[in-house]
Amino acid sequence: MKFSSVLIVCTGNICRSPIGEALLKARLPNMAIESAGLGALVDRGVDPSAQALAEGEGLSVAHHKARQITEDMILRADLILVMSEGQRQAVAKLVPSATGKTMLFGRWLGTGSKGEDIPDPYRKSPEAFQHVHSQLVRAADSWASKL
Repeated sequence: MKFSSVLIVCTGNICRSPIGEALLKARLPNMAIESAGLGALVDRGVDPSAQALAEGEGLSVAHHKARQITEDMILRADLILVMSEGQRQAVAKLVPSATGKTMLFGRWLGTGSKGEDIPDPYRKSPEAFQHVHSQLVRAADSWASKL
């Protein structure tokens, strides 16, 4: 299947998913890529720690505004990438038919058959943000090579 639209999901839509969105957009400029949160901090910008790391990669996330995931977003997306198994289950609860197109953003990381969860760095140390950012970069590189 050829994917033309990807929805990247995390909790608040201010740390992981907007950075994942920006990373994939930079790698796949002809694909429709957006992000949302399961418990979005609606209209908030990217967390300053995450934004600084993104800008260090040459990415612009200054205009991002967090938004809540909707059933329509889920139905429109060809592929939904979440940060954790719990989020994959939450998307499936919202739209059961989306289960087959919902995968971990960290799907190709680690040695397990399902990949790795990417932890939430919100309100954590700069080191936590750096660790998560590194995971997001590696995961985006992996997805870009597969899509």
